[in-house]
Amino acid sequence: MKIFLRLRFFALAFTYSLCLLCTFGMTESFAQTYPNRTIRLIVPYAAGGGTDVLGRALAQKLTEALGQAVIVENRPGADGMIGSEVVARATPDGYTLLFNSSSHGINPSIHPNINFDTMRDLRCISQTASQQMILVVHPSLPVHSVKELIAYAKANPNVLNFSSSSKATQLPMELFSWMADIRMTNILYKGSGPATTDLLAGRIQTSFGGAASVVPHINAGKLRALAIGDNRRSPLTPDIPTLAEEGLPDFYSVLWSAMFAPSGTPPAIINRLNAELVRILKDPQFKAKTAQQGFENDGTTSQACDSFVQREITKWADAIKQAGIKPE
Repeated sequence: MKIFLRLRFFALAFTYSLCLLCTFGMTESFAQTYPNRTIRLIVPYAAGGGTDVLGRALAQKLTEALGQAVIVENRPGADGMIGSEVVARATPDGYTLLFNSSSHGINPSIHPNINFDTMRDLRCISQTASQQMILVVHPSLPVHSVKELIAYAKANPNVLNFSSSSKATQLPMELFSWMADIRMTNILYKGSGPATTDLLAGRIQTSFGGAASVVPHINAGKLRALAIGDNRRSPLTPDIPTLAEEGLPDFYSVLWSAMFAPSGTPPAIINRLNAELVRILKDPQFKAKTAQQGFENDGTTSQACDSFVQREITKWADAIKQAGIKPE
């Protein structure tokens, strides 16, 4: 009886090992033929904003590198959570990817009822770029500095409207308002494109905008820049002071972006996509072109990107609690 049980154990162990080898072999074979059809790149914001602009530039380069079309699909709404959930629930085969921005690390703290787990259901392929946030006002507003904006807002509580396209652009202004002890009204849009349109038209008076969205309008005189949310000045706009220089030394906020795949995507596919992305991001011509648009390229390993997202979640959870911002 003992011999029979021992033989049965070895038979089961052999069968399990064989299955693992077959699965591994199929995964490797699948990865070697990847991609053999069109890839969807979900951008969870409206077309025309900074995330969309960079996503389309990377999609074009990935199409050239992979030999298959990478098509951008905009799925705006709910601070990027609608499009993110599409990818989190997608088949983990490398054919549905996500291109998201800073709200990805903010949403878990401000939206406790997300229908997916940010860290469990999505795997980061690589960080792609960061861009400085610039505090701007419409030229019709009679302020030319941060101190003047604060004074105007204190004299006119809840009169000023500021635009946001996600929590990544809303929370920096909420924190600024909290630090400056002023009150303004948030108007939420589905993307930075339509938000910028209303800001340019004067229907919105102020905003924290990503450099890619607002620098062209600053240079054209259509928006007035007051300060940068980063802890250093921008080489694109060296005359614009930081908020620290303007009297808020503890303020710091930049926008970042990264590409994600559903958890369970074969490591060989993650590695292939990571290698192509990092190569594109480090290409001198691509770096020069995106730098003119306000982006600083940040190609990283997949593991480093996952760790970065976790740190962002922790950072914003602490900031939201400190500022007394209530979850929605």
